[in-house]
Amino acid sequence: MNILDIITPECIKVPLQAPDKKAAIYELVDLLSAAGRVDDVAALRDAVWSREQTRTTGIGHGLAIPHGKCVGIPRLAMAIGMPAKPMDFAAIDGKPVQLIILLASPIDRTSDHIQALARISKIMHPEPFRERVYHAQSAEEIYALLREAEKSA
Repeated sequence: MNILDIITPECIKVPLQAPDKKAAIYELVDLLSAAGRVDDVAALRDAVWSREQTRTTGIGHGLAIPHGKCVGIPRLAMAIGMPAKPMDFAAIDGKPVQLIILLASPIDRTSDHIQALARISKIMHPEPFRERVYHAQSAEEIYALLREAEKSA
């Protein structure tokens, strides 16, 4: 799986306007909608927020990966947002998040969904790379870093 197959520069926002976790998730869903990647915004908002309520997607080290599956998504899609300042996401390490990567999948694409989550985790795992992304100043810079990571994989 190549992350660049499921994200485009217009699905990355630096900085997010959202003041909190729920608003950030909604803002990222809206970003996917504006890019024509989601047919049913309300269904995706509900799916991702419901998933977030069962267990935090703040995985630690400044990263959150909220995700959901629902109807109204023609294919796997991803949006990335950088909060204007680190945001409380109830992360497992208790630290605020610096980057939010939202993954949206059709209901019938469980294997692709899991592969995408694994790929995101693998790319974002090395601390030097994470820090470069956290210090990015634009959507284009984040996209270029992802392109670089995929090239060297």
